[in-house]
Amino acid sequence: VVEAYKQGLRPAVGYELNPWLLCLSNYRAWKAGYHGKVSFLKKDLWKVNLSDCYNVIVFLAPSVKPPLAAKLLAELPDEARVVAGRFPFPSWTPSSTLGRGLEQVWAYDMKEVRRAAQSGAGG
Repeated sequence: VVEAYKQGLRPAVGYELNPWLLCLSNYRAWKAGYHGKVSFLKKDLWKVNLSDCYNVIVFLAPSVKPPLAAKLLAELPDEARVVAGRFPFPSWTPSSTLGRGLEQVWAYDMKEVRRAAQSGAGG
């Protein structure tokens, strides 16, 4: 979230249910000098409406990616970009990738993801 803010993405908000990770995130933001500029909210990602989000960054286990893919397809606007760290979305083709191994990330443009999903469903 801090890096997203550094890259100019506003607002920069993170969702976390684990109270320890929430405290750690807030502490790291404060230590880096970004207290009050970024937010970490104790909310369930599955219950948050993401329809007004244009940049989504996720660091989640592979088992969570298929149901999350369905949520993102249903809620995100076509102009949105999703960046996945550590593990890609198995059924999506990335627009770009960066890094290697544990430092690799995959970027997906929702318009392209939807286009591929529609052509796959129709064919």
